[in-house]
Amino acid sequence: MNTQFSFQCQATCSHTQARVGVFSTPHGQVETPRFMPVGTLANVKTITPDQLQATGAQMVLANTYHLHLQPGEDIVAKAGGLHRFMAWKGPILTDSGGFQVFSLSEMRTIAEEGVHFRSPRDGQMIYLSPERSIEIQNSLGADVIMAFDECPPYPATRESVQEATERTFRWLKRCMVAHQRSDQALFGIVQGGVYPDLREFAARQLADLDLPGFAIGGVSVGEPPALIQHIVKATAPLLPAEKPRYLMGVGTHREMVQAIAAGVDLFDCVIPTRLARHGNAIVGGERWNLKNTRFREDFTPLDEACLCYTCQNFTRAYVSHLLRSQEILAYTLLSIHNITELIQFTQRIRQSIVQGRFVEEFGSWLTD
Repeated sequence: MNTQFSFQCQATCSHTQARVGVFSTPHGQVETPRFMPVGTLANVKTITPDQLQATGAQMVLANTYHLHLQPGEDIVAKAGGLHRFMAWKGPILTDSGGFQVFSLSEMRTIAEEGVHFRSPRDGQMIYLSPERSIEIQNSLGADVIMAFDECPPYPATRESVQEATERTFRWLKRCMVAHQRSDQALFGIVQGGVYPDLREFAARQLADLDLPGFAIGGVSVGEPPALIQHIVKATAPLLPAEKPRYLMGVGTHREMVQAIAAGVDLFDCVIPTRLARHGNAIVGGERWNLKNTRFREDFTPLDEACLCYTCQNFTRAYVSHLLRSQEILAYTLLSIHNITELIQFTQRIRQSIVQGRFVEEFGSWLTD
């Protein structure tokens, strides 16, 4: 295993698979379980790196597909890589571009060698293969890079999911051969749709490979929440306990608690900034629309227990006023709060596991 990356489990829950750990990378450590904000185009929307750091973020994501289209990986490489380009000193993860490519179902053609698709930006035909995805990610320079996978949407036939699952593993082996940088950790991705046997098959195949970490993909693509929970609960324990486990595209309170109970360590989702751009705050797991009339004369913080910059300095009435006035500051303040809320939530879970109180404090989230 690459010595620049390691994962140490520091505590476990006696009633569930939940655990506390530290994932070490060349750009710092990530204390798990942890929510990771999404910075698709090398920025977390509406906030600066300093503001992002103040939320408690330790690791952020960027998107291979979108950065390939704009500005292009060559420009990022000339700038000194993603860390220097976006002025973020901590760890960065790039996804492979697979999810974005396969969500363009009307615009792409899949073959064993790779995928041809039409750019939604300018209509140009683009080719992406496992080797090309890795080449782009090597140029971007993130700490963790993801294998190129096929992500079938829900619902999908068993036959199509099985075909995608088997192809994903073949593509992973090609990614491993193509990967050229020792300072980047390549994670494999478990696919298999909603079929437990296919998930188990994929997880056991990946577990036999000496990869620095593993991800569970292909969830949160339309399945009902109970089905997502079942998939994650069955899949996570099959992955090596000595490696970090990453659940892709999940970030609600309930989903994270349920996944942590299954043994997952890392999460990402666009929820906090996307909700902010629609005028919504995440408070105690609920979503509040600050444009509602009831907030116009509410001079309390969004959340009196929150330590973020927004809650320590501004009121619900002020944020409501900014939204009604279409002031950009509203989106910044809500993004700061929402990201902090999710990170603080995972930090509280972390502490509860250390103290042996996970089920006692968060057990209510484990039931439907």
